[in-house]
Amino acid sequence: MGLAELVAYLGGTGPGPVEAVAEAFIDRTPPWLKDLAIDLFGTADKLALGIGITVVMGALAVAAGLSERAARGRGAAVLAVLAVIAAGATLTRPDGGVVATWPVLASAVAGALALMGLLAPARPVDPERAMADRKVLDRRRLLLGAGTVSGLAVVGGTVARFSGGARPVSAPPLDLPAPATPAPTLPAGADLDIQGLAPFRTPNETFYRIDTAFVVPRVDPEEWTLRVHGMVEQEVVLTLDDLLAEDLVESWVTLCCVSNQVGGDLIGNALWLGLPVRTVLERAGVREDADMVLSRSVDGFSASTPLQVLMDDRDALLAVGMNGSDLPPEHGYPVRVVVPGLYGYVSATKWLSELEVTRFEDQTAYWTERGWAPRGPVKISSRIDVPRAGRTRDAGEVIVAGVAWDQHVGIAAVEVRVDGGDWQPAELADEVTVDTWRQWVYRWDAAPGSHTLEVRATNHDGEVQTSEVQGTVPDGATGLHRIEVDVA
Repeated sequence: MGLAELVAYLGGTGPGPVEAVAEAFIDRTPPWLKDLAIDLFGTADKLALGIGITVVMGALAVAAGLSERAARGRGAAVLAVLAVIAAGATLTRPDGGVVATWPVLASAVAGALALMGLLAPARPVDPERAMADRKVLDRRRLLLGAGTVSGLAVVGGTVARFSGGARPVSAPPLDLPAPATPAPTLPAGADLDIQGLAPFRTPNETFYRIDTAFVVPRVDPEEWTLRVHGMVEQEVVLTLDDLLAEDLVESWVTLCCVSNQVGGDLIGNALWLGLPVRTVLERAGVREDADMVLSRSVDGFSASTPLQVLMDDRDALLAVGMNGSDLPPEHGYPVRVVVPGLYGYVSATKWLSELEVTRFEDQTAYWTERGWAPRGPVKISSRIDVPRAGRTRDAGEVIVAGVAWDQHVGIAAVEVRVDGGDWQPAELADEVTVDTWRQWVYRWDAAPGSHTLEVRATNHDGEVQTSEVQGTVPDGATGLHRIEVDVA
């Protein structure tokens, strides 16, 4: 399998077996297992999956060796089954196909021949003459050499494929234009600058990443196009040059993953640059009976977004920039979708390739086919960032601070209570837009002992964050974030 990874990478034929099997596994992951993986590993879930698949492959290789030793041809049959599984996974990938299967099949044949050769019955020889003629290689040394070569193949193939550059060599940085509509200047009080509190702007390198791509897709910007079709008067196709020549909008928008637990960190706020989605939809001429846009990625992912939220006054963007630079590869380079007020699984398609105007009753998206709700409006929520749970603080004034969000409605108030007492108002940072999170701070006169802190938010519509506990499936978690704090 390591050899197949290396050959696939050097030949440029498509995904290797580890990537293909991982993508197929992700596609078949039930919601509860997806949530469990994110809870256990967070944004390292892809790494954990890759290690798991490699360990399983190693165990099956051991099984093949033992089977071959027990009976001639049995181990080769095990390898053949593994090759068929890996080739099948490769065949079904969007970037796979028949040609992409040959590195797997060829390498499996080589592996089977090597296995049968290593475990072939020994021929009788004259040891003294053979050693003198240097014609016999000690089996232990042979196995060590074979293991070394295999290890180098695995390491070489995996490292080359998974860290061989986030973008193809032919893809230069984008020449992003200045926005025709710049974002509003940040108020001086938008960021409270409290140690331990999430900053108003999340840096690109720490912005959460949750998606279905085991390996970040490589998209050549010179070849990229966006196709807008379906229930429209005329099909529209945009190149990247076309998109960059438009009047782009700059907007602060907070994105949140539907898998974010109460108090979780799968959320971030960034300054995005892009073209409003409604611009291209209006150009295509949307039919009156349409109610959904199905956005698709180059890797096969799809998201179902209500048409209404793409056509109203919010800054739903075909984003090309993030925090003043072009999109990082892991965040959708060269173009992704950003929609305020919706969870990412129904809106934030990365590595965008097409928009199909359709109806909810006619089409389903990637996660709705797996049991998640077809529409995913963000739920009002709040989080305590400081003090950290489990840390002892000195009695007296203790700074309690965090963030609250309800994108495209906005946060009007945040309250904190201690040990189940009365709710006390917190101070709010200046609001930038209703599409971003808002920082808050509460100055607590802490007495010695163990205490429970809770937080809740109220939006501009007067809706108070619910205390009812619900898991992330099928449309996002609810409940109040609470932490335990010891005061000395």
